[in-house]
Amino acid sequence: MKILFKLRILIKPYKGHFIGAMVTLAGVTIAQLLIPKIIQDVVDIGLVEGKISVLINSALIILGIGIIRAVLAFFQRYWSEYISMHIAYDLRNNLYNHIQNLSFSYHNHAQTGQLMSRCTEDVRSMQQFIGTGFVELLQIVLIMLGTVGLMLLDNPKLALIALIPMIPMVFITTNFGGRASKLFYAIDKALGDLSSKLQENVTGVQVVRAFTREPFEIDRFDQTNRELYDARITVISEWAKIMPTTAFLVSASTLLILWFGGQMAINGEMTVGQIVAFNSYMLMLAMPARQLTWFVNSAGEAAAGVKRVFEILEHDPIIQTPSNAISEKDIKGNVEFKNVSFAYDKGEDPTLSDLNFTAKPNEIVALIGPTGSGKTSLVNMIPRFFDTSEGQVLIDGVDVHEYDLINLRRKIGIVLQTSLLFSASIKENIAFGNPDAKEEDIFSAAKAAQAYEFINKMPEGFDTIVGERGITLSGGQRQRIAIARAILINPRILILDDSTSSVDTETEHLIKMALNTLMQGRTTFVIAQRLSTVRNADQILVMDKGKIVEIGKHSDLLKKEGLYKEIYDLQLSQQEEFIKELKTLDTQNGEGSNGN
Repeated sequence: MKILFKLRILIKPYKGHFIGAMVTLAGVTIAQLLIPKIIQDVVDIGLVEGKISVLINSALIILGIGIIRAVLAFFQRYWSEYISMHIAYDLRNNLYNHIQNLSFSYHNHAQTGQLMSRCTEDVRSMQQFIGTGFVELLQIVLIMLGTVGLMLLDNPKLALIALIPMIPMVFITTNFGGRASKLFYAIDKALGDLSSKLQENVTGVQVVRAFTREPFEIDRFDQTNRELYDARITVISEWAKIMPTTAFLVSASTLLILWFGGQMAINGEMTVGQIVAFNSYMLMLAMPARQLTWFVNSAGEAAAGVKRVFEILEHDPIIQTPSNAISEKDIKGNVEFKNVSFAYDKGEDPTLSDLNFTAKPNEIVALIGPTGSGKTSLVNMIPRFFDTSEGQVLIDGVDVHEYDLINLRRKIGIVLQTSLLFSASIKENIAFGNPDAKEEDIFSAAKAAQAYEFINKMPEGFDTIVGERGITLSGGQRQRIAIARAILINPRILILDDSTSSVDTETEHLIKMALNTLMQGRTTFVIAQRLSTVRNADQILVMDKGKIVEIGKHSDLLKKEGLYKEIYDLQLSQQEEFIKELKTLDTQNGEGSNGN
């Protein structure tokens, strides 16, 4: 019942089907309970008194009841499965939609395999219980109540004797039901861990093989697999103890009926037909009693699934669109940070501290600094991937918290250091942010991104399917497709996160040409490790330990003798000296040739 209470919102749209399933279930149960009473009349009247008409009428009635039961059972099973399939469908969609809206901080801690397990295995266990387990469990309860009630009405003394073994059976089943949820929660968690290990190793297969770590990873997977095996064995062991016990207790009840009921029949206190009916009721209880532990088992598995699924659904996204959000405002691209501080988790040291600067429309703002200085964290504040702990991020004078999230992010283009492509066509990947884009606009974006030529050389051109995460393309090709994707949405604010750091010189040149096209007429934030890519920026933010330690243009920062000058000396001074030496050598060689 706790499961249904949790799922009441999902069941509500199918209320009519649910009522229909319950009504037909009641009809099937009532029809089943009528059979022993008819058999009693067959024995006491038809056989003992020799009335053939009673035998014929009873046979026709049982046949009619059988037909009615078959029809009702069909609709009961159909409606039950209909509800379970639709609830599973809705629940998977709800989970996926909710996961899409959860904040980046949630995904930073969540394991991909655990999320996959909850969307598949846990939903499946609930679907199985709702479609079969719950209905069968309810039918068992109705049959048990009906048979016990009829037995008490027929002969209270024999009924109480027959039900003595049922008392420990109810206790054993209830006790197992109380522990089943925890046992299956352990199984589901172990299954999620196994999925995480599998996903992690499949994704990182190249690294594993490059470092010849296959034996270690196989052993690590085996340990996780062993934990799942042990969790399942624990449940099976508990179940195996209960099943023989329940079967013995049912047999004991049958024995008591035959022993004490037989004596009552000999003494004339009961008819033979009543004994037969009593035994029929007991046999009717036997199968449900044996199945009871299985359905309690199913309920425990479903309860664990409900708990794990609703742990996600009840986790509210930290970052949400406000009720009175600004949705259709045109963005010019003025970005201002006012006293901004940020920490990923409460109580931790801040990643960013007291940031203050303004990026005017169409300016190029470069961010440079040591690894871990907070460059990516800073730009993540702009599209509200994370919210500030203190201070404000303003776009055109309006706090980003006041914008509609979808509208805000549509105005911001992002090209990451390692751009993710989806297992779809190149055309679909470029149009990912603007699926309604015309074909000529997609081609134009590809040309601007210096990608049109290599795409057309592919066997199927723009319809070529790239592998998972774009694995069939080179790093430079993926970057240029990602740039085309950003060009196509025509953003007012552009974020480039070290987009040329992992490619060769020729590809870097092509990407820079594409980026120059992309940056025109947009407020651009460029994160870079190489000073050669940022020296022409309108302003450079030099970051260290989560703070802006210097700000200005390239020439001004060189004069300050600060961190920027240190980075410059490390990266460019030696390079420029090398170029000067090459020019000197060229000049000397030229003069020597003229002298000859």
